[in-house]
Amino acid sequence: MNVNDTYFLNLALEQAQKAYALGEVPVGAVLTLENKIIAQGFNTKETQKNPLGHAEIEVIQKAATKQKSWRLENTTLYVTLEPCLMCAGALLQARVERLVYGCKDPKAGAVTSLYTILNDPRLNHVVEVTGGVLEQECQKLLQQFFKELRRGVRVAEGARLESV
Repeated sequence: MNVNDTYFLNLALEQAQKAYALGEVPVGAVLTLENKIIAQGFNTKETQKNPLGHAEIEVIQKAATKQKSWRLENTTLYVTLEPCLMCAGALLQARVERLVYGCKDPKAGAVTSLYTILNDPRLNHVVEVTGGVLEQECQKLLQQFFKELRRGVRVAEGARLESV
């Protein structure tokens, strides 16, 4: 972990709060290049009615457009929840150098929980991984969201217990 990890993951948590306010599963992400933010975003799956609306995908798409390249080399992605298979695959495809995530996802995590795809030497790219940064804060937000969803306080069309 480096000194900027907590700072940028806190910004990802701010993005997750935006998702939370919209009834989205509260996951936020920030992508940096040389410690400067080049993209940030949050889950939009429910509001956009798009199965690809994960925070990581949103951020990678924004950054690729901004950088005018699909190669996002030398970048670090900060995300509040361990990426799923789709998002881990996108990190590999985009050549993201480093991933920093908050809490594990025991039901869909493809970085350390269920799979270790980002460190598979058979693939053409490996991503450096740091997990557990602001883990309790990230986990608390997700748990609060799903607790409210189960009690009927929070209504997110199609949202289901798929994380935490």
